[in-house]
Amino acid sequence: MKRLNELLQELGISKVRLAKYLGVSRQMVYNYLELDDLNKWPKEKKLLLFKLLDIDDGSDETLSKVKVSTDYLMSVENRLNQGVKSASDLDSYFDLKGLEKEDQTLLADITYLLKEKLLDDYKEENHYAILYLYHMLQSLDNVPEIKYIFGYMSKTTGFTNPEEYKFQEEKQFIFEGILYSALTLYNNGGASRSKLAESHRRFVQEIEQKNEEKLSRTQQLNTIKIQALKELNYTEINENNAAEVFEKIAEIQSRKV
Repeated sequence: MKRLNELLQELGISKVRLAKYLGVSRQMVYNYLELDDLNKWPKEKKLLLFKLLDIDDGSDETLSKVKVSTDYLMSVENRLNQGVKSASDLDSYFDLKGLEKEDQTLLADITYLLKEKLLDDYKEENHYAILYLYHMLQSLDNVPEIKYIFGYMSKTTGFTNPEEYKFQEEKQFIFEGILYSALTLYNNGGASRSKLAESHRRFVQEIEQKNEEKLSRTQQLNTIKIQALKELNYTEINENNAAEVFEKIAEIQSRKV
């Protein structure tokens, strides 16, 4: 529980905001956090906390592995602000206003397909496959290659004409050629763990370096957020002041340029 309290502090989540999210009183949150084991929480409240923090269980081992990056901080902030919506009520979960009919149909088809995948015999594998898909969709605007991967897979599985290019044709063409060569090597047994060990080591090293940079950025962002709240005489970010606080954060960042 010590790590949980530390994590909530790192994320800047006050007892009041957590109480609103869990649907309990502030005093009840204090009571929960004084318990020595998360398993002693009411099951419903415990699952809400797991969803908020994007964890599978509340063990010290799991909580110690949580790294507060910028992306993680913002994702928790969004879940905290939005609250929990009923997964059984599609109309309340998705705002379909503004979507064309074909887009609404596509969204519904994807939703039902995802549900089927999460219910079949390969439930655990499908869970992680869909989780990784979710992560890719979150990064879609910042990593254009994700679109090219989707396009390539759609073509190789026969859903799309291989000469169709819906994105930047030149880049998509080059990426597809490289990906085809790599997968051909993989499928024909031309690659092995021993041959790729050094390449994979550099892959892991690069990701770890990026994560360290994110963590540094998160710590800086937390400091700036606290300063912005202090200058505006607020104690927390909520729906009513979020725009003002983020504007103040941007102003503080500009001072340091």
